[in-house]
Amino acid sequence: MRDYNRLISNISSNYNPESNMVVENRMFTDLVGLDRNVAKFVKLAMSAVDDTYTQRSKQAGNNAKDWLKAEQHDVDYAFQGSVMTNTHIKGYSDIDLLTFCTKFYGSEISKVRKILQSLNNYSWSDELKLRKFEQNFVPYTGDSLQDLRNLRLDNEIILSKHYVICDTSKAKAIRIKNQNLNMEVDVVTANKHESIQYILKDYDGKYLGVRIYDKEKNCQLDVDCPFLRIQLMNARGIETGDRFKKMVRFLKNVRSQSDNKIDLTSFEINSICYDIPTWKYSSAYYLQLVNVVFEKMYSICNNQTEADNLKSVDGTEYVFRNKPDKVRQLRLLLSEVKNIIDDLQSSNKRIIY
Repeated sequence: MRDYNRLISNISSNYNPESNMVVENRMFTDLVGLDRNVAKFVKLAMSAVDDTYTQRSKQAGNNAKDWLKAEQHDVDYAFQGSVMTNTHIKGYSDIDLLTFCTKFYGSEISKVRKILQSLNNYSWSDELKLRKFEQNFVPYTGDSLQDLRNLRLDNEIILSKHYVICDTSKAKAIRIKNQNLNMEVDVVTANKHESIQYILKDYDGKYLGVRIYDKEKNCQLDVDCPFLRIQLMNARGIETGDRFKKMVRFLKNVRSQSDNKIDLTSFEINSICYDIPTWKYSSAYYLQLVNVVFEKMYSICNNQTEADNLKSVDGTEYVFRNKPDKVRQLRLLLSEVKNIIDDLQSSNKRIIY
């Protein structure tokens, strides 16, 4: 059996990096009465980071945004990342501040025009929305990459004036540290993207696409839908009494505490847990959730069709299709969870006998 005292201590230091006694008392109150360290580990690994740190992380993001807003124009701001879904597993987790160049919007005008030529599987109301978009579309005559490059440089200049710790070397984000709050923020340069879905959903903000700027490659990355993911994950959390998010946090903590380096990101872990039918766990006890996620991972690892068909939370991307190395990484995580299940069963036997 693994040293669960050490693992509990590791998670505790992540959840309470400043060793705040009030936070520590809140963390361990829920563990009172549990007589098995493995069960304590599972419950703590599923728990949310104390709200003290989550709010400070958001405050650090807002402070960075205020410094930028004071000197910028033609820029919008929004937050993304695991802090916005309360599935982060570190008290000092960074938050992503997106800075949008609003001089132009990305669009799928060529797809719109192609759809309007056939209109297969589109309703009359959808046709009207697409035709209106096409009629009002005005191509941007500026240099969009230069605009993004300028915004990235502008972000670097402004943040460097206000933060002693300001790392501008990364391609996709500037990392600053608010030393007063002891919190980091990643500031990302991007542009908004009007996808087909965004148009058909009446420009609902959660369907807005995002394209991040990579300064090393001087290019825009593929379209992402962070706001839809945030909305879907938060809704699933409410629907399941936080059990969905407990499973996400549990797998993240098991991955992070493993002696093996497991190359699975929040993207893959979120997708795995989101794909589990809610009826399987909507009233499950927290220890039962371990078996629920194990069964899902086992099925993905041993069923090629299921692995190939698993999609991201927002349904826009296949997670494991043509990615055998990711499946191998999932097998490592599966083994870690199996060990925890074995330890839970073993500790039960010792108590019984």
